[in-house]
Amino acid sequence: MDIILLERIARLGQMGDKVTVKDGYARNYLLPMGKALRATKANAARFEVERAQLEARNLERKTEAEAIAEKLNGNIYIAIRSAGETGQLYGSVAARDIATTLEENGFTVGRNQIELPAPIKSIGLHDVKIILHPEVEAGISINVARSEEEAVRQASGEDLTQRDAFDDDEDETLAPEDVFDNPDDADLDGDEGEAEVDTDAGGENNEAAAEETTS
Repeated sequence: MDIILLERIARLGQMGDKVTVKDGYARNYLLPMGKALRATKANAARFEVERAQLEARNLERKTEAEAIAEKLNGNIYIAIRSAGETGQLYGSVAARDIATTLEENGFTVGRNQIELPAPIKSIGLHDVKIILHPEVEAGISINVARSEEEAVRQASGEDLTQRDAFDDDEDETLAPEDVFDNPDDADLDGDEGEAEVDTDAGGENNEAAAEETTS
C-alpha cells in the first residue's frame, strides 16, 4: 500500500515522504495511529494544506520527548527475579515489565516504545533503548538480580553469573581456635591416636604370648 508519512518513521522515511509498505502494517498500525495517510491525490493535497500544522505539532512532541529523555537517560531500574546459580532466569523480563517499572517511576511509555529484541533471560545489567519520539531516544539499564543485595553488587561491577561468586565462603579453612575452646586440645598430627593404637596392639600381642606359655 502506498502511504504519505505524517511524521518520521525509523527505517521508512521522513514526514511528507510517499512510501510503500505492507497492507497489514498500514492498516493495523500506521493509519489508525495517525502516522500516515493513504497516498491519494486528495490526501496529498490535504497534507500540503496541513503541513505547517503537522510540523509544528511534531516539533512540540519532539521538545517534550527531549525533556523526558533528559530525565530518563542513564537511569538504572532493578528487576528482582528467581534464577539458577549460573544466572539463568526461571522466567524473563519482557517489554511490558519494563513499561510497568517505568510507570511506577513516573514515566508513561508504551511497550512498542521499548526496543527489546527478545525478553531478558539472565541476571546482570542490560541496556535498553526507549523510543520517545521518531527523532528522540533514551537509554536506560535494567539491573536483573535475585535480591536487592545482589543488585547492589552488580551495580558495583561484580559478575554474579559465575559459580565462583557463590563459593567464596566454601573454601575457607577453619582454624583450631574456631573449633576448640582450648586450641592446645587440637591433635593436628594425629600422634596421640597412633600411640593409642600401638598400645592396644601391644597389649593384644602380650596376651597372645602369655597364652602360648601357659600351653
